[in-house]
Amino acid sequence: MNHEYYSEKLAWFKDNEKPDVILLLEINPWLTSITTTWPNIDIKFVSKFSPIAGDSDKEVWEWLWENTRYNILELKQKTGYPFSLLSLDSKLKVLVGNRMIYPDGTVNSFVQRYLREKVLKLFEASSKRGKTKS
Repeated sequence: MNHEYYSEKLAWFKDNEKPDVILLLEINPWLTSITTTWPNIDIKFVSKFSPIAGDSDKEVWEWLWENTRYNILELKQKTGYPFSLLSLDSKLKVLVGNRMIYPDGTVNSFVQRYLREKVLKLFEASSKRGKTKS
């Protein structure tokens, strides 16, 4: 197993994304915060990949994450998450389990587009409020 194999397996998931996962972001604003912070944390891969258990989607997805290293404390600090690391970990598992974030530090493209649109709407609303009548 090597980085090329890892990248190939990860690419399959990115090519088979589902748009319905964005609904979860409306449920909990911390999921949005964690998702937007995810690309900004230091992510590493193990130097020697573990053997993969099987070829099912679930087994491959778990294998990708088993061979990924990140610092949950760094994620907590960068998001400003005020609750326990255990609570943060459970939210992270929701994002991972729904394939909203990827072990290489990227985000599901549907989620990314949704968040961009949300930010643009915030800027539009802000600029409309800033305009005064002459």
